[in-house]
Amino acid sequence: MEIISGGVTAPKGYKAAGIYAGIKKKKKDMALVYSVVPAKAAGTFTTNLVKAAPVVWDMKIVQEYGAAQAVVLNSGVANACTGALGVENNEKMAAFMAEELGLKKEEVLTASTGVIGNQLPIEIIAEGCKLLKKELGEDAEHAGLAAEAIMTTDTCSKQYAVSFEIGGKAVTIGGMSKGSGMIHPNMATMLGVITTDLAISRELLLTAIREDVKDSFNMISVDRDTSTNDSLLILANGMAGNEEITEKGEAYDSFVKALHKVTTELAKMMAADGEGATKLFECSVVGADTKEQAVILSKSIITSNLVKTAVYGNDANWGRILCAMGYAGVAFDPDKVDLYVESCAGTLKLVENGMATDYSEEKATEILKQKEVKAVADIKSGSFQATAWGCDLTDKYVYINADYRS
Repeated sequence: MEIISGGVTAPKGYKAAGIYAGIKKKKKDMALVYSVVPAKAAGTFTTNLVKAAPVVWDMKIVQEYGAAQAVVLNSGVANACTGALGVENNEKMAAFMAEELGLKKEEVLTASTGVIGNQLPIEIIAEGCKLLKKELGEDAEHAGLAAEAIMTTDTCSKQYAVSFEIGGKAVTIGGMSKGSGMIHPNMATMLGVITTDLAISRELLLTAIREDVKDSFNMISVDRDTSTNDSLLILANGMAGNEEITEKGEAYDSFVKALHKVTTELAKMMAADGEGATKLFECSVVGADTKEQAVILSKSIITSNLVKTAVYGNDANWGRILCAMGYAGVAFDPDKVDLYVESCAGTLKLVENGMATDYSEEKATEILKQKEVKAVADIKSGSFQATAWGCDLTDKYVYINADYRS
């Protein structure tokens, strides 16, 4: 597997565009990802009972058709809690884009992100679709513009791509995502689009993405808020020319490994770019009785506000970590726990068998000052493990969300 430049346009047969349509005051606000040939389509979506109009539309497309050729996205307006008019406007957005591309509206997936409760400015959307078609391109620059256009409070765009071989054919997977706040996916992500030129059955594509998110996007959290708009979409257009994957085996495993590399890196970018964050906080729970136990404990640690503020303050307040583990809702023996902190500045054992070691506070502070910090909790009761990603909690998070609509 090779990491390559580019995002959604890295695989064969994909084009993208990102433009300023006028939904937001100044920044780019509409994006398009387009496959030049029909593609298998799959996705995972928010578990929030309040689902935005584009989520409902995409769920129907994925379940009933399993194919699509384009994804049109907007930022600035979430089109959630907008009633029948919101559903109508979302369908119009798909129809406008389909008309420009010579497709049926059912061949266009949609995604929206932004303020909940506002209606889409449909005239602006219509003109934006025309401009998106005009600006389509297949190079890395166009992929970057699309990734930029879906940002809301993100401070940077998020893209990743890899190439690998299946049956002697070069296969590529590229992706883009957005998300900085209201991030606790519990399904997939914020908004994300993955493209690949792999030939694979619709059924296995859906299986792969649903299984993958359990260890990638489902393992991140910024603020415990699961969005109304969370959607992760994947298109596979088959242009790599490999023999279609129709059953699990070596070829499928190679795809799954590459897919997980892309989704995990995008997920980590999102966690590191949490609203107001200064560092990525990773937590691994090892030595667990079951995978579920490790997942629950690791996510409890990264979502604890007290742990997050301690990480921000470079404070090795390990008691907060054990506390977060203790209320997670799964049993473990606190008297067996070993706890470490790690970064590029080194590794330090803070706790052994549930009690503090004679560690150096100065060294702990040095470790915690780095841009990427990791905690490892060994509960020494089994062979399972899980890793979750979050970020520190700063005063800027409050400022950003207090002023979000203004």
